[in-house]
Amino acid sequence: MSKLAVIFPGIGYHTDKPLLYFSKRLASNAGYEIISVDYTGFPKGVKGSKEKMKESYLIALEQTRDILKDVDFTSYEDVLFISKSVGTVVAASYAKERGLQVRNIYYTPVEQSFDYMQEGSGIVFHGTADPWVETPVIEVGCEKLSLPLYITPNASHSIETGDVQTDLNNFKVIMEQTQKYITLI
Repeated sequence: MSKLAVIFPGIGYHTDKPLLYFSKRLASNAGYEIISVDYTGFPKGVKGSKEKMKESYLIALEQTRDILKDVDFTSYEDVLFISKSVGTVVAASYAKERGLQVRNIYYTPVEQSFDYMQEGSGIVFHGTADPWVETPVIEVGCEKLSLPLYITPNASHSIETGDVQTDLNNFKVIMEQTQKYITLI
């Protein structure tokens, strides 16, 4: 079976940080070809600015279109998008504009992501101390779209608590859920 995983990082959360690094490794071990969409050139001071967030999304989306322009998604039997933060908006909107049926792993989506996510198209991970989006917003969005939600108590936008042992335990659970989802096919 031909399988493709596309990795969509966040602003400052590149593919070598824990969530994306380990999920990329899990996908690779499951036989997925990996493409990382590494975008650059974001404005400074995005947090708290709707204008800069939208600008960042548009920059990332344009670069994504360019990076993936030669990918023939129809040649793959399974396409998996793994995304983090602003990457969740980019992944969901890119799939929607291209009419792609993909499976998604959404790490710490921002509120705007729910405008593009397709019903039942993936799983979502969120920390209750995420300053970018409040937990009830994530819960309602996931419920409306029938997306399983995995919540990590007291965890930040990086799904970290500040306590290394707690974070390692949390990452283990998150990666177990991620692996189960990746290997559904």
